[in-house]
Amino acid sequence: MKNRLKVLRAEHNYTQARLAELLDVSRQTINAIEKGKFDPSLPLAFKAARLFELKIEDIFDDEQG
Repeated sequence: MKNRLKVLRAEHNYTQARLAELLDVSRQTINAIEKGKFDPSLPLAFKAARLFELKIEDIFDDEQG
């Protein structure tokens, strides 16, 4: 799944560790999501959307269609 997490993280000057802390996940999870190796759970996607004040689909793209 494509996502804008790395770009958004950089725009907000968050390290992977800080973003992980804010989303209550490990830094490794953030790294895996940014690299497209792991798709976030729905609750995690909602947390990220609330944190960045965006819609889920503005952060994550399922690449279908």
